[in-house]
Amino acid sequence: MTRTADRLKGWAPWLFALAALLLVVHWASTRPLERRPGVLAPDEPVQTAIDVAAPIDAGHGFRLTPRAQFAATVRVLASERYYIDAMAPIAPVDLAVGWGPMSDTAVLGALSISQSARFYFWQGRELPLPPADITRHSANWHIVPASATVYRTLRQLRPGQLIHLSGELVDVEGPDGGSARTSLSRNDTGAGACEIIHVETLETVGG
Repeated sequence: MTRTADRLKGWAPWLFALAALLLVVHWASTRPLERRPGVLAPDEPVQTAIDVAAPIDAGHGFRLTPRAQFAATVRVLASERYYIDAMAPIAPVDLAVGWGPMSDTAVLGALSISQSARFYFWQGRELPLPPADITRHSANWHIVPASATVYRTLRQLRPGQLIHLSGELVDVEGPDGGSARTSLSRNDTGAGACEIIHVETLETVGG
């Protein structure tokens, strides 16, 4: 056995311990936050139409067109990072969120929630609410951070946290000529039903 192999063998337990520590830290920072039953975010998102607004240069060749002022206090149901799709350069994280009955642990405990390909999915063996109520009180949001501060907070969010955000609902034009339009309704489903939010402020509420 060479000296290099001996050295690597000697480092192996330390490398294993470091990997285990990193896994524990990642688990601790991303595990869902436990909440008692009860509606935690009772209010509907607040949306105010914008008649005319100057386009926003989002960098990377993307241009945003504001459609409405938007603010909401919601419960984080899940979050998903994106790296390689068309919107990843400006919207690296999607948040699945709930308010009203969809912020209640008693309701959410009966549902399985996941995200994939810029969509949010829910399912349950016995639904705790009519499907229309689930749709009206939850959403998948494409988040466009307006600052590094917003981005740092966004990356640290955990399911179960309450957050308050404000900014604008925006349409997006990409550098390749592609475009995406934000939803302006809380009642739609399927393709085009996600809100695209240029988030100017983002903070956690109540820990």
